[in-house]
Amino acid sequence: MASSGKKKTTMAKLTRESKLRERRIDKQARKDARKNGTAIQAVEPDDTLNDTGGETAALDAAQPALEAVTEG
Repeated sequence: MASSGKKKTTMAKLTRESKLRERRIDKQARKDARKNGTAIQAVEPDDTLNDTGGETAALDAAQPALEAVTEG
């Protein structure tokens, strides 16, 4: 039998509860993934977009010198 009274739960409380449920589900998924040995990527964005390529260019430039040292 449904009540015809005023709703007592605020939207803020409903939002908090739904976020809590989501966090619990995510935590359980991470726990299950650790048990299975699979990796789950973090939600945080990678820093690869900010890479200027300077390190890669330096490594590419050093490659011939390293080959010459190992051969001789």
